[in-house]
Amino acid sequence: MPRTYLITGAASGIGKATAARLTAQGHTVIGADLQDADIVADLATPEGRAHLVRRAAELSGGRLDAVIACAGLAGFAPRAVSVNYFGAVATLEGLRPLLAAGTAPRAVAIASVAAVHPHDPAIADAALAGDEEAALAAAQAAVDRGEGHAIYGSTKAALARWIRRTAVTADWAGAGIPLNAIAPGTVVTPMTEPLLAAADMRTIVDATVPMPLHGHAQPGQIAPLLAWLTAPENELVTGQVVFIDGGADAVVRGDGTW
Repeated sequence: MPRTYLITGAASGIGKATAARLTAQGHTVIGADLQDADIVADLATPEGRAHLVRRAAELSGGRLDAVIACAGLAGFAPRAVSVNYFGAVATLEGLRPLLAAGTAPRAVAIASVAAVHPHDPAIADAALAGDEEAALAAAQAAVDRGEGHAIYGSTKAALARWIRRTAVTADWAGAGIPLNAIAPGTVVTPMTEPLLAAADMRTIVDATVPMPLHGHAQPGQIAPLLAWLTAPENELVTGQVVFIDGGADAVVRGDGTW
């Protein structure tokens, strides 16, 4: 049965590939992004987040069957905190009422294998406390001491923790709405291509995210997992961070945590 999806970050990368896959299957996809989308919104800002929710309600007729929060930023800028964590959380929380009106509603966010790397607790803890100003200040402090590289992983660690704690609440599991995250390894997208183009950065990326199974991923290889997690067939998987990383997590963490 055709479903109605909303995907943020739909103009490129994983979001674009997932939108294309779902559209080809006959579903309706409402895309949101900074440009070239049904909803043009900047999720780094409260105004952009509110606009997303308002337009989603208008375009969907007040009901969504699935939400996939793909919008994100790499790099060492504090702005990544506002998009990767606060933008994703605002998307999921803001659209939850539309999901509650949908059929077999499902939601997924994009975390990262970087979520299990060492990160800045000040950034993650402030984000989880809902204090965007403090999280941004902590990110800027990281930049000032030459540790801006920790920002991305910190935002994804915070998002993964938010998914775990939120998925089992009355508003989600109690309302019959599975909520999960996926944790990709290195995916070749417009966001990562500049890093991978520089030999020295590519070496660092491959050292921190080793992917013994087939190497770097393409967005189209990630889309099928997102499609399944947001399909009616997913009746029991919730509160999970599903690694789709070519084995990177298994290499980095081994079996010591099991």
